[in-house]
Amino acid sequence: MRIVSGIQPTGNLHLGNYLGAIRNWVRMQDGLGQGDECLFFLASLHAITVHHDPAQLRANIREMAAALIAAGIDPARSTLFSQADVPAHAELCWLLNGTARIGWLNRMTQFKEKSGKNREGASVGLYAYPVLQAADVLLYQATHVPVGEDQKQHLELARDVATKFNTDFEVELFTLPEPIIPPAAARIMSLRDGTAKMSKSDPSDMSRINLTDDADLIVQKIRKAKTDPEPLPASAEELAGRPEARNLVGIYAALSDESVEQVLARFAGQGFGAFKPALAELVAESLRPVKARLDALRADPAELDRLLGLGAARAREAAAPTLDATYRAMGLRW
Repeated sequence: MRIVSGIQPTGNLHLGNYLGAIRNWVRMQDGLGQGDECLFFLASLHAITVHHDPAQLRANIREMAAALIAAGIDPARSTLFSQADVPAHAELCWLLNGTARIGWLNRMTQFKEKSGKNREGASVGLYAYPVLQAADVLLYQATHVPVGEDQKQHLELARDVATKFNTDFEVELFTLPEPIIPPAAARIMSLRDGTAKMSKSDPSDMSRINLTDDADLIVQKIRKAKTDPEPLPASAEELAGRPEARNLVGIYAALSDESVEQVLARFAGQGFGAFKPALAELVAESLRPVKARLDALRADPAELDRLLGLGAARAREAAAPTLDATYRAMGLRW
């Protein structure tokens, strides 16, 4: 099994990022069998498909690398690297542009969502984004790719590209990757509005738990989190119509590795005056080791660069045979 997955390098990571994606990566790494491997990359080439500030992007790459390592990704056991440090991603993307079809890209719903009403003003990179995603996984002969609901369509396109290339050039070159549907990741919502996702772009810092928050600030944010006056119910169904209550219970369940029903069985009938302190303690204790490691890594950018450099060297070595075979299959190298 070879698992490949990428994540956009964004700054100001919060509890939603941790529980929504990063923790699943750590569990995949920790569950590997003999001979299995994980390659995790910071999608720095994908990040340039929209306007960006170069200095901020560099900082975000380091910040994301630090967060992944702090959360449990071990660079000695998994290959962790920045996509831009492995030129084979861009090379294979261009080679696969001859195989991918405009009709396939026109059906990609994420481009429609991201470009909005200004489709003509979107970059070519944003439009061809799924071809680079296909290259990202086909380059390493990935057998499995973790995908959420919003990425299933992109993995199907990668399989279509692989199948068509293998057929057109009469080779058995690319592995068709299978999806891994991670356990339902907790959908963490804003502490100020239970109907909106927790987001770094929210102007209110009180709406989110940052991975850099200390214990006192976490307690303060949980205490001030929006709730309703009703006590906690005995069943998950009774949380319908109570988005803030459902969010706080969901955070507790995710961090304690329990079901919502198990959490409610313990706190049913109690008000938020009792539940919030218990939740705040759980959040603070869960994030304490992550924050300590994150602070140490952020203070040592040279070490982060060293670790990313080692990962990129391993990734370049792993990518080379497939890229060479692709050039040869297309008659570009002999």
